[in-house]
This record gives sequence, structure tokens and C-alpha cells, in this order.
Amino acid sequence: MDAAPLDIEAEIRDLAARRDIADAAQRYMRGLDRIDRDLLLSAFHPDALVDCGLMQGDPNAFADFALGFLGDMNATHHFLGQVRIEMTGADSAQGECYFQAFHDVSDEAGDPRDLFIAGRYIDEYTRRNGEWRIAKRALITDWVAEHPGSRAFFNDNPQAGRGHRHGADFSQTRNWSA
Repeated sequence: MDAAPLDIEAEIRDLAARRDIADAAQRYMRGLDRIDRDLLLSAFHPDALVDCGLMQGDPNAFADFALGFLGDMNATHHFLGQVRIEMTGADSAQGECYFQAFHDVSDEAGDPRDLFIAGRYIDEYTRRNGEWRIAKRALITDWVAEHPGSRAFFNDNPQAGRGHRHGADFSQTRNWSA
């Protein structure tokens, strides 16, 4: 049996859709860590549904909740793992993104704690006006671990680059030393 001929235009459309969907997922994660509301919202269609378990609502309600919650922490680091995207139509797709998230928190005495959360995002994506964004997102938590933390490395190495938020991160300022 002969293989079907390659439809290069369809393949390019499929690859471009996957690239744009992956970019939306990455903007979401970066928006969380940098506490960048505009970047976070750019991952969603304005009428999207977001269910993170602790709240359900539209992207603006989610941004208020998430950035308020994460903004009270000392730092966060969200990491995307495998991402599976299934095209369900010319302008629709669904996917599952694995994640791990580190949260630098303090206990009631002010001592550092390391909070790790891992799970998956179950997503529906749509393309509107040429843009792929998240239309529906549910967060599934698979495991959580919390441990005493240490920030000794930063105290012992003040010259080491450290992540920042609210537009002050090196990746945003690109303040190269001379």
C-alpha cells in the first residue's frame, strides 16, 4: 500500500499551530513567575474559562487571584514538562501540559520554606483572528511537597544572578555589564 502524498501546506499549518499554542503556554508560565499580568493574560482568549481548583473564572479573575497569591511569595519558578497537543479542527485543539512549580515561601516565624507543586494543565485551544490562545484550562494537582528551605547560597554569593519580578528581572531589563 502506497503512503498518502505529503500535503506540505497542511503540515506547515499544523506545525505553526503547535508552535503558537506552545508559545501561549510559555507566556502563561513566564507571566506567573515575573508577575506580569499582561503577559499572563495574553495566553488566554478574553472569554476563556480557567479552573485552578482554588478558583474558577475568566482570565482577569484568575490573574487577580494567581498574581495576588504568587506575589506574596518571595519567588516562584514554573517549569513546563511534556506538552501534548491534539489538533481537533482547523481552529481548535486540545492538550495536556505537565508542570512543576517551585515556590519560595516563609513560615510564620519568617524562616524559608520550599513548596513544590506538580501537576497538569488540561486545555482547550482555539484560533481566533489568527491567534491561538487558551479557551479553557483546568489545573490538576498530582503532588505537593514542602520542606525547610535555605537561601544560604544567595547570602554566600551576593554576586550570583538572581531572578526578580515586576519588570526588574535581567531577562526583562537586559542590563548587560560593560
